[in-house]
Amino acid sequence: WYVDVNGPNVRLGHCATVIGDVDKRVNIAVWGRGPGQGRITIGDYALITPGVRISASDSIEIGDNCMIASGAYITDSDWHGIYDRIERNATPAPIRIGNNVWIGMNAIVLKGVTIGDNSVVAAGAVVTKDVPPGTIVAGNPARFAKRVPE
Repeated sequence: WYVDVNGPNVRLGHCATVIGDVDKRVNIAVWGRGPGQGRITIGDYALITPGVRISASDSIEIGDNCMIASGAYITDSDWHGIYDRIERNATPAPIRIGNNVWIGMNAIVLKGVTIGDNSVVAAGAVVTKDVPPGTIVAGNPARFAKRVPE
């Protein structure tokens, strides 16, 4: 209930939990550049909470034991250009989110980003560049805040 999955090639791992709500649906969608293209892979024991949107043109991979908080948005494409809003953007870039990553409430992860294992993206952060393993990032654009304690 309250979870929309659209498009081909969506894989949800073992014991993953997706929680939608009547006013905060979860939307997981693949809109590939051609028939049967594009994919979203979500690992084992992932937790996806109300209002999360994951939109893939080519490829989004989310590792095991990840938590994605309410209202987060993850997309591998700009979807259209600045001037021509009808033609699809020709430059999507894959996203890879490692294992044991926590993406905070209302955070945005944009195309081409890799987030390393054991990292945290703070609430409201806008991630435009890679995040090294074991790092906490915050802000818009997201910047290094501190290392995750051992």
